[in-house]
Amino acid sequence: MDLNCDLGEGYDAWEPGVVGVDEALLGVVTSANLACGGHAGDERTVAAVARVAASRGVVLGAHVSYADRASFGRRFVDVPPDELRAQVAAQLALVVGVAAAQGARVAYVKPHGALYNALVHHEAQAVAVLDATRDLPVVGLPGAAVLEAARRRGVRTVTEAFADRGYRADGTLVPRGQEGALVTDAAQVAERVVRIATRGVVRAVEGVDVALDVETVCVHSDTPGALALAHQVRAALTAAGVAVRSFT
Repeated sequence: MDLNCDLGEGYDAWEPGVVGVDEALLGVVTSANLACGGHAGDERTVAAVARVAASRGVVLGAHVSYADRASFGRRFVDVPPDELRAQVAAQLALVVGVAAAQGARVAYVKPHGALYNALVHHEAQAVAVLDATRDLPVVGLPGAAVLEAARRRGVRTVTEAFADRGYRADGTLVPRGQEGALVTDAAQVAERVVRIATRGVVRAVEGVDVALDVETVCVHSDTPGALALAHQVRAALTAAGVAVRSFT
């Protein structure tokens, strides 16, 4: 099972000589979704994350989003497909170029926030994103429209679960701000991830198990206690006999 995390989003100041949360998480996860200017991040943070990731063998992905820094990319934007395609292409060009200068390669794409959720059902935006990302593997929620569209193009798809987010009975995430949206108890999070990895199920807020067939699990860097959660998740997976490695 791959363990991924969203990084470069401003929770780590990347000060010289200071090991912040992003750098510490790069010692635990196997894939890093790197903010590339749409909802957060800039050339400096992209370079910092890419440099450390390359030195530790962590695989990099482009964490593309709506161009919406004011709302941190967590607000749906009904942007025309051609405009969304241009936004995503510009973000991808930034992260690919800066990462390459640090000896790192961008190996996949994972949409962020509201765009990620929109691509579960929004066919036109899914096509726009894929037109920009071309043949890069794309990470998404099982059953998402963007994954179905990618498969039709012959693009590799990677299904994802969330360690620290609540699920509804239909397999979608509980919207942020609603009760049950976030799971922060480290033991509970670790137990959930082991069930996902070994049994292919997660308990929804309605109290029923939801089937999940996934290759990667995300721990968010902005979840309270994210570093401890990531450590406990990785330790629990290893104890359960699950190899933790990148899906690439």
